Amino acid sequence: MSFLIRHRTSFSIALLLFAVARSFAAEKPNIIVIMADDMGYADAGFTGSKEILTPNLDALAASGVVFRQGYANHPFCGPTRAALLSGRYQHRIGFETNPAFDPSNPIMGIDPDVTLFPKRLQNAGYVTGCVGKWHLGAAEPFHPNNRGFDYFYGFLGGGHDYFQIDLTKPVKEGYLQGLTRNDKPATFDGYLTTALSRDAARFVNDHKDKPFFLYVAYNAPHAPLQAPAEDIERYKHIPDKKRRTYAAMVDVMDRGIGEVITAVEKNGLRDNTLVFFLSDNGGPQASKQKPGKWNGSSNQPFRGGKGDLYDGGVHVPFIASWPAKIPAGTSFDSPVISIDISRTAVAAAGGSPGGKQAMEGVDLLPFVSGDQGGVPHEALYWRSGTKWSVLAADGTKQVQDNESDTPQLFFLPDDVSETNDLIASQPDRSKALRESWERWDEANVPCRMLGYIDYHKQRDRFFLEAIPKAATESGYEPTVKGNFK
Repeated sequence: MSFLIRHRTSFSIALLLFAVARSFAAEKPNIIVIMADDMGYADAGFTGSKEILTPNLDALAASGVVFRQGYANHPFCGPTRAALLSGRYQHRIGFETNPAFDPSNPIMGIDPDVTLFPKRLQNAGYVTGCVGKWHLGAAEPFHPNNRGFDYFYGFLGGGHDYFQIDLTKPVKEGYLQGLTRNDKPATFDGYLTTALSRDAARFVNDHKDKPFFLYVAYNAPHAPLQAPAEDIERYKHIPDKKRRTYAAMVDVMDRGIGEVITAVEKNGLRDNTLVFFLSDNGGPQASKQKPGKWNGSSNQPFRGGKGDLYDGGVHVPFIASWPAKIPAGTSFDSPVISIDISRTAVAAAGGSPGGKQAMEGVDLLPFVSGDQGGVPHEALYWRSGTKWSVLAADGTKQVQDNESDTPQLFFLPDDVSETNDLIASQPDRSKALRESWERWDEANVPCRMLGYIDYHKQRDRFFLEAIPKAATESGYEPTVKGNFK
């Protein structure tokens, strides 16, 4: 009898612990971060588009908060992703350029000593997944499975063809290389954006019983401009062919986002799922130096585009939705930045933001809910090569971009398109902002990598000049001669 009592008691305790564990797990929100690539600010319905259909993004925006002054950490791809995933300004970790695609290079990627926030979520009890574009290094030390992700499906470089894999072509930036699923080669059928969306939805279905974090990093609508013919046909009313294809790319991405959210809803997880959406930078715009770089996007009403530190380069569509915590239809007007996403996610998950490389973003939820007054940031900062910018909480912005030989000062609440330079009339304000930026810059380190264009030039020079020269000096005579240029 005593055995039965002990046995029942142990069984009851086990059930209680199981129930507590299930309850504890249920309190942790699922977290999804969705990132578009090179999407123009004005190309979603919730930011004012009348041309491109984005009903799923619009519904997501209506269900939560739209950050009217949402910013990316950098005006182009890789550094913004390094900032988002580390939760720190990318300049602190030497990641200020796009890395070249080179699976043999153990330096060309995000520093292995840097803790990425998916690892912090793993430590908090989450299963973590990454689907889509990585762009933080193609060698083994940088692989997503080695950087805090339990699951990865996508490509390691900065872009990919949307319809094909062709290993007979030059590797270059890997746009025709195969995809990867964890540690195995992978392929895709049909249109890449759709394949990524379906895989992301499958991750939700497969991990519905445990708190999960899912990073969906689309390469749409990044070049090459490719979309299914039937989707391009839907936008035949748009006169410009480039914008027509671009619109179709955004449309397919929006439908894919809808598929992911539907998976969340069907599994009864929507109320307790925190979803973020943003673009990694503004849409590319034509310039005198690169008249053909426009990808069909619109950043209206902002000045400039991808690569610029004017708002067109860094002011992006930015949403958070968490029905259990964020009131629907909320609008937030103070400046926020992409590193706030990872800091908010870690806070919501009950993870630790500290340690050797403490996260620099701000938990946005107390500000959105009204539990905390004031502003998340007194200032936001950017640096890209010799260009720099600082945006104060009141909307005063100082920027040194290539279009001007000297810094310019703007007051965005009255001049959203940055056309009225106030620097001559407000020298004290300009000086104060510059000094603030310089204090921030003191903690930055040099970039640890060459940009991908310079890297390819040096690598080509090595193979075409250095190796033949070394072979000649050693007396080596090749058995096969040819023109390798």
